[in-house]
Amino acid sequence: MVVYIEKNIRGKNGSIYYDRTRKKWRCAFYVYKEDTFEEIRKTKSFNTESEANDFLTGLQFQKGNDLYIKYNGIPLNKLMRENAERKLEANLIGERTYGRILKTIKLIEKNPNSTKNIYDIACSELQSYFNTLKKYSDSTIKKIMEQFSQAFTLAMNKGYITKNPMFGVIKPRSVKEKKIVRALTIEEQQILTNYLMSIPIENEPYKVAYLIEMYLGLRIGEVLALRNTDINLHRNLIFVNKTLTRDRNDKVIMGNATKTYAGVREVPIPMFIRNEIIKQMVVAEKNKDKQLFLNTNGDYVRPTIANDRLRNLLKKIGIEGISSHSLRHTYGTRCIEAGMRAVALQRLMGHTDISVTLNTYTSVFNKYKEAELEKVNNYYMANDIISSEDLLDEHNKQLNHSRLMARIIDKLNEEEKLERE
Repeated sequence: MVVYIEKNIRGKNGSIYYDRTRKKWRCAFYVYKEDTFEEIRKTKSFNTESEANDFLTGLQFQKGNDLYIKYNGIPLNKLMRENAERKLEANLIGERTYGRILKTIKLIEKNPNSTKNIYDIACSELQSYFNTLKKYSDSTIKKIMEQFSQAFTLAMNKGYITKNPMFGVIKPRSVKEKKIVRALTIEEQQILTNYLMSIPIENEPYKVAYLIEMYLGLRIGEVLALRNTDINLHRNLIFVNKTLTRDRNDKVIMGNATKTYAGVREVPIPMFIRNEIIKQMVVAEKNKDKQLFLNTNGDYVRPTIANDRLRNLLKKIGIEGISSHSLRHTYGTRCIEAGMRAVALQRLMGHTDISVTLNTYTSVFNKYKEAELEKVNNYYMANDIISSEDLLDEHNKQLNHSRLMARIIDKLNEEEKLERE
């Protein structure tokens, strides 16, 4: 194994010179073999003197660095993995997040550049690679770029490099069609509710889990983490304080917190499903830790299992395009339709920021904005701020304008049709 080391040449820390034949700048330095400590002179070519200087400066920073010696120049993917391990050991991330990061790094490692020495990676190479990621979702692209940014930031902080090649790169936009999570229609919700309320727990072990998602807005991982002790029947509340998660080996475990800090919350129990929850609590009395839901082996329920079972159930009653997360989305949609303010819904849903609530339910809020604006117009007239005649005139103007625009568009479409023929 050959490792770069700092070496004085003619009283200097290496040397830099211009090779007229190759028309390149060259950096001369020494390496040694880790097993025999035999010194070997090496040279490396660069397009500019500045790049050669940066490389030589970087070598000087590496003196005595064990990680650098061990990995022979620090391949990028090794630095990414070391960064993830460091965060896990410092308790900055949990097992689930660590596992997700490793999956992202494995995806990155499909590209040959991931094993290149961090010194040899240029901004243009990174941009070319990122541009190939457009087939992935925006979320995946973001996760990949985060790993690059964190790795190079760590390299800068530790003095491995003097310039960050991530400066100047642009995040590409995904061309992948976004998956839309739809809510149940009112009719579909009625059908599903009636079915769940009519079937015994013995025949559908997760029926109460689906009811809690649909009428309390909990995430499926939060529902499956519930214990009897989390339910206060005197106050008629469910206390959400944890969620099921997975460790680095993809095993389902009980997390010690909710998905986000805002996820810790108290949610009122609707009276019409209270008895169903009580029935589930009676079943749970025999379970380990009085866990509300367990699988047939007495282990935690994988959310994917509950989701697959729901799809089969919905198919049976003629409802398609719905997942377990759609039940939570249905709760949020009904709350808005009932007139609930966004800030109240944010707390009930456990969103970290109200912008998440607004962005998630934009179409639903837009559906009801005209009715809300009508309240404002009525307020204006009730307080003589504007007259009803003024409001009617403005309405007629807008109506006439809309009709005119419609005629223009129809005419343009007709002309375009004639041109095609």
